[in-house]
Amino acid sequence: MHGDRTYGDYARLPQLLAQHAPLSATHDEHLFIAAHQVHELWFRQLLTELADARDRLLAGELRTPADRLRRCTAITGALRGTLDVLDTMPPAAFAEFRGLLGESSGAQSAQFHEIEALCGRRGAGRVLGLDWPSAAERGRLERRLAEPSVWDGYLKVRELPGAGAVAEALLGFDRGWGAWRDLHVTVAGRQIGAAAGTGGTSGVAHLRARLGNRLFPELWGPEE
Repeated sequence: MHGDRTYGDYARLPQLLAQHAPLSATHDEHLFIAAHQVHELWFRQLLTELADARDRLLAGELRTPADRLRRCTAITGALRGTLDVLDTMPPAAFAEFRGLLGESSGAQSAQFHEIEALCGRRGAGRVLGLDWPSAAERGRLERRLAEPSVWDGYLKVRELPGAGAVAEALLGFDRGWGAWRDLHVTVAGRQIGAAAGTGGTSGVAHLRARLGNRLFPELWGPEE
């Protein structure tokens, strides 16, 4: 029935690759756009995995949610790998096209804020008071803030025998997410130094100020 479907058809490659559209002729803008688009694709997968883990935890399941969360940890490794590639871009190369970003900023990633909201960090709702989210982005984030979180799902099962595996998987993902954010600060610091960030942020200082924010702080010891 679907024998004529090609790889490009299935993965919608023409549509996907058409989204890679640099605004300048500078070589490294290609890399910059690809790195951020890859991030958003992985963010989309994180939302899929986290939502399924949450739903299964709320239903009292343990094994599959732990597997989903371990997959999320692996995805954070892929995100760090993408930053390693981006870090091959010299600061001077970034300066060649940085002005084209205008008021855009990675802080405007709606999916990033959705991930934090889905995990249970309701402070992600602060972006609803800003003017950059589109109507669709605002609607998605509002839904995430209103629905049960991954943490709510864990609270549902934490007294069950065997829930320690879920707790360890949550900690692993939290650790991986934090490591990605830490590397992001390092890469951004190399690219822009102490300069102001795009989108009206304070740049690296803005990123560094939020590094200590755990997704699941209740699972970490007092020293954390």
